[in-house]
Amino acid sequence: MAKDILTTHNVFRFFETKEGGQLPVLSEINLGIKEGEFVSLLGPSGSGKSTLLRIMAGLIKPSSGTVAYLGERIEGINPGVSMVFQSFALFPWLTVLENVMMGLEDKPFPKEEKRERAIKMIDIIGLDGFENAYPKELSGGMKQRVGLGRALVSEPDILLMDEPFSALDVLTAENLRRDILDLWHEGKIPAKCIVMVTHGIEEAVLMSDRVVILSKSPARIREQIAINLKRPRDSKHPSFEKMLDRIYSLLMQPEKKQFYPDQNIKDELIHFVAIGALTGFLELLADFKEKQDLYALAEKLSMEIDDFVPIVDSASLLQFTKVETGDIELTKKGFEFAEASVLDRKKIFKEQFVANVPLARKILTVLESKSNHHMNYEFFEDMLEKYFSAENVEKQIDTLIDWGRYSELFAYNEVSGQFYLEQGEFEIEEEKDEN
Repeated sequence: MAKDILTTHNVFRFFETKEGGQLPVLSEINLGIKEGEFVSLLGPSGSGKSTLLRIMAGLIKPSSGTVAYLGERIEGINPGVSMVFQSFALFPWLTVLENVMMGLEDKPFPKEEKRERAIKMIDIIGLDGFENAYPKELSGGMKQRVGLGRALVSEPDILLMDEPFSALDVLTAENLRRDILDLWHEGKIPAKCIVMVTHGIEEAVLMSDRVVILSKSPARIREQIAINLKRPRDSKHPSFEKMLDRIYSLLMQPEKKQFYPDQNIKDELIHFVAIGALTGFLELLADFKEKQDLYALAEKLSMEIDDFVPIVDSASLLQFTKVETGDIELTKKGFEFAEASVLDRKKIFKEQFVANVPLARKILTVLESKSNHHMNYEFFEDMLEKYFSAENVEKQIDTLIDWGRYSELFAYNEVSGQFYLEQGEFEIEEEKDEN
């Protein structure tokens, strides 16, 4: 049986909020990466995949729990790891050869040996003849090959890749994926295992031996799936499509709600989805008149999971759709909304918004309790910072403003920075700020 090269045991990670509280990002991560494995970490955008990868590398410390390399607990930088980043991270003033040699900077080899190792690696990754070129002379795919060469030249036991193809165009990414898989299965990649963060389900199934599916933040391991498909894999083969469908179903399956100190404030993260996109999605489902397979629907719409999941989650949150076993269909309210007039849609949306989004009710309660029915942006910003990162606070409020304006539940004035109830007797410019 293959031995564990890297393990995480009960890893938690919290980030500090402005008020000194703790924002959970990772929760109880127990994971083992075995020799010979290619493992992909897959989950919703912002779920903590990259944070987990950096904890494995020793670039971020877990708040609690342990990371072990070959059975030994890691306290600092993991000595058995090299990493490939999404943004290439090359030194523009160094040549290809010099950039690759940077991967050996801390190794006790003579300079000439470092140079020979780097030249050999440049040949392996397909950049022979470009040793003296500078990054500005290279295409995106070539730059990422340099990053891969720099990571592999030290012959690490563990290669970590953080969305290595996301900055590339479709054809370049496909070519690089195939080359990496060929090198891996030919034994030319000098690493004992690979862990890759990706947002692409097809990419994960194409490349991996195992897919680890993470939940929304705070990320937990929802499920681990072995990909026992024959290589080379054909993305059009029924067994491949069946595996894609299974993973889509898991990612779209509603999660059990977690407990938070104030369940009225945080029930679940609201994605930023524009009303136009949500309305168009519901109209499309109404046209189909029957339940749709989620994977087939995403393919039909040519949507990546990071774009598709927020729309599906938002429609389900508002009880316009129902998701079960990988299929999605409109609820009675969803059909009513899709077939209603413009004005009636606003009324239906308002009902569902108030009924299903605790934050909408909270804002409405606060505004109704004020004598002038106004409240500053900062009040709600401070409230949400107890539960979300700064980036997610902004996204949450942007969504609430967009949905609130559409439904005419409340409004927001960009100039004064205030939420307010839309009532004729109130004029923002004349109101005194009671805050």
